[in-house]
Amino acid sequence: MTSSSGYVAVLVIHLHFPDAESLKGKRKELSSIKSQLHGRLGVAVSEVDHHDLWQRATLSAAITGRTPSAVTAQADNVERWLESRCPERMRVERLLVSVEELQDVGSRIHADG
Repeated sequence: MTSSSGYVAVLVIHLHFPDAESLKGKRKELSSIKSQLHGRLGVAVSEVDHHDLWQRATLSAAITGRTPSAVTAQADNVERWLESRCPERMRVERLLVSVEELQDVGSRIHADG
């Protein structure tokens, strides 16, 4: 797979906060995780699900790069960091695509719409 426009990894991060006793407690820990993912690891991150649950959160994160190996290495770093921070309390789903693949999907959606 070769792309002249780069690659994108999308991570769907499922987190569990068993010690959270309120939304405020979850928000405090979640805010720290999101801040460090962005600041330390350069990841664009957003909370996408379970906003109203005390002990669960789902984040989506995006990593971009010039080569699949660079993007994969960065995604591996994110997963290792999360595992060190939240052992046994997280699960990550990963998707790696080229920008051209995304453009093809966008073109098909636009043509069908």
